[in-house]
Amino acid sequence: MSGSSPGRLFIGGAWTEPDGGHYEVVDPATEEVVGLAPEASRAQVYEAAGAAAEAFGPWSRTRPEERAAILDRAADIVQRDFLAHAEVARAESGATASTARGMQVGVGIARFRRYAKGALEPVEEAVAPQINEAGPMGRAGVFGALAVRQPVGVITCITSYNNPWANPAGKIAPALAMGNTVVVKPAPQDPLSVYRMAAALAEAGVPPGVVNVVTGSGAEVGEAAVDSPDVDMVSFTGSTAVGQRIAEVCGRGMKRQLMELGGKGAALVLDDADLASAVAGIGTTFSFYSGQICTAPARVLVHRSRQEELIAALTAYANRLTVGDPRDRATVVGPVISAAHRDRVEAYVELGRKEGARVVAGGVRPGHLDRGFYVAPTLLADCTPDMRVVRDEIFGPVVVVVPFDDDEEAVALANDSDYGLIDYVWSGDVARAFRIARRLRAGGVGVNTVGRNMEAPFGGFKKSGVGRDVGSYALHAYSETQAIVWPG
Repeated sequence: MSGSSPGRLFIGGAWTEPDGGHYEVVDPATEEVVGLAPEASRAQVYEAAGAAAEAFGPWSRTRPEERAAILDRAADIVQRDFLAHAEVARAESGATASTARGMQVGVGIARFRRYAKGALEPVEEAVAPQINEAGPMGRAGVFGALAVRQPVGVITCITSYNNPWANPAGKIAPALAMGNTVVVKPAPQDPLSVYRMAAALAEAGVPPGVVNVVTGSGAEVGEAAVDSPDVDMVSFTGSTAVGQRIAEVCGRGMKRQLMELGGKGAALVLDDADLASAVAGIGTTFSFYSGQICTAPARVLVHRSRQEELIAALTAYANRLTVGDPRDRATVVGPVISAAHRDRVEAYVELGRKEGARVVAGGVRPGHLDRGFYVAPTLLADCTPDMRVVRDEIFGPVVVVVPFDDDEEAVALANDSDYGLIDYVWSGDVARAFRIARRLRAGGVGVNTVGRNMEAPFGGFKKSGVGRDVGSYALHAYSETQAIVWPG
């Protein structure tokens, strides 16, 4: 790992011994130790925020071309060590080898490339001139105006455990492109990849203090990274419960927020849907990162006339999936992140049974694996809207099925949720699907697909978050808008 120092914090451009020693990072597939991560003290987190504040002035005044060149070089450096990075990401996150390469490290590189270009996007927008009559505010005249996007300042980036490359890169790269400095606090389960990212950025020429990384196994490090007086904004990806606590602290300090929180995506399967397409899309909840994605179509709402057909197809799909070691090319479903999370997912399945749901696939721990935190792809039928397995985000390979009788009921059921991140509609009539999509209270809607347009805004309604990022929307998220007015 070029230029980095394993087991040390990255503060003010220096690899720093942690005050609190180290904790073990465990491979969810083997339960073996992948490496040691540093335990920062509250004082060291404040030191990191102070270094970011000191670096902000000079960095914010650098030419956009210079910021772009550094981000491009960072992408090159990550690409150079691609396979080593992917192996560490796989080991600490439990992702399959193909996911670690393509969706983790590969997407991380793509995001550095995208925001190298983003650094060069215009930050000034002309406002139409306004004619003002003479009065208390001055003489009559034509007043011109510019809306100028300015960097926010020091941004704390708290990242999720389900993607230790794409998620941090999606925060760090646009924040740096806009001229901000960052304190990155990775998820405790898989922080080693983020230190590798910091090493690549340092090698690429990021000045000292512009990027800082602090870690810890408990809540203290994250709390300090939020409440530090040097921090101007918090960008958080994680659970709604933690997001609410962060938002309370930000509110007291009037700190800007970007919150990417939980989801319980509704997949509406209409009576005219192509079931093969719907099953393939919904099946990603079983397979892609073992359902540990906030965008998963985990809550399936199906027209009653297609319910049994869909359940049979989803059951067959789930039973075909190979659960096992993520290093094995044949594996589709790897482990969940930890023993505690496996127990949580299993507790939800048991709760579903008690609530009256019928377990038609999975529901038991895979018997052929004696180590690792595995959950079999699980399908729950005969569900009703009031069940907790339908309402709560389980964040595992568990799909619930609820029937509806007409489009009005489908929309009402979809919107009957605390969450509103991404919903999905499957229908043979695209115009009908679009009409329904417009009525869904969700930040995004996939019509006959679970695919994403990576320039489209991403974020949620309701308890799924605050703000939007991805594409140019991320550049807006990490900036303040300033108005400059002058007489013509």
